[in-house]
Amino acid sequence: MGELQSALDVIAADRSVRVVVIAGAGKAFCAGHDLKEMRANNRQEYYEALFRRCSKVMLSIQRLPQPVIARVHGVATAAGCQLVAQCDLAVASSDARFAVSGINVGLFCSTPSVPLGRNVGRKQAMEMLLTGEFIDAETARERGLINRVAAADQLDAELQRLIDAILAKSQVAVETGKAMFAKQLEMGIEAAYQYAGQVMACNMMAHDAGEGIDAFMLKRPAQWRHS
Repeated sequence: MGELQSALDVIAADRSVRVVVIAGAGKAFCAGHDLKEMRANNRQEYYEALFRRCSKVMLSIQRLPQPVIARVHGVATAAGCQLVAQCDLAVASSDARFAVSGINVGLFCSTPSVPLGRNVGRKQAMEMLLTGEFIDAETARERGLINRVAAADQLDAELQRLIDAILAKSQVAVETGKAMFAKQLEMGIEAAYQYAGQVMACNMMAHDAGEGIDAFMLKRPAQWRHS
C-alpha cells in the first residue's frame, strides 16, 4: 500500500499522465489484506493505522485528476474488490471473480462496503457483504461493479479500446468531469445541480470547449490543448 500510495502521489502531479491502470502482477488481481500479518499484529492501534492507510489509498484514487481503470484478472476479494469498486472504471477477464469475503472469517468488510455500496444496488451489496459469496465477471458487469468483460486473451485489447476512447477526449473536460462527478454524488440534488451548473459554466470558458463546439459545427476534428 505504501508503494501504491507513493505512485499515486507522483502521478497526481504529472500532467503528462492521462489515464492510470491498476493491474495485478500475479495470478490474481488482489486478494486483499494479508490475514496472517493482521493476526501477528493483534492490536487495535495497528488495525486502525492499517485501515487509515488503506482508506488514504482509496481516497487518493478518487482525488487523482486522471481516470483510474482497474484491469482485473483472477480473483478480487475483500480489499481487492474494494480497489476495483474505488477505481473510476474497470475491465475484467471473463474468468475473474469478485467477493467481499471477510464475513467468512468473522470480519464484516466495512471499508470495502464504502465503494461497493456506491457502485452496486444496496441489496446486492448487502448480499455480497453478508454471504461472502463470489460473483462472476458478467454478474459484476450487470450489477455495475465493472464496465466491460473480455476473454482472457482479449483483456488488454479491450482495455486499450477504453483507454483510447478517453485519450481522444479533451484532458481538461475529463479531469473537470471526474472531480465534479465524485463531489456531486455526496450532495443533495438541489446543491448538486447548483454545483454542476457552476462547473459547467467554468468548463465552457476553457479553450477546449470552444474548440470542440466550433469543430463540431464546422464538421472538422477538434484540436485539443493538452497540458
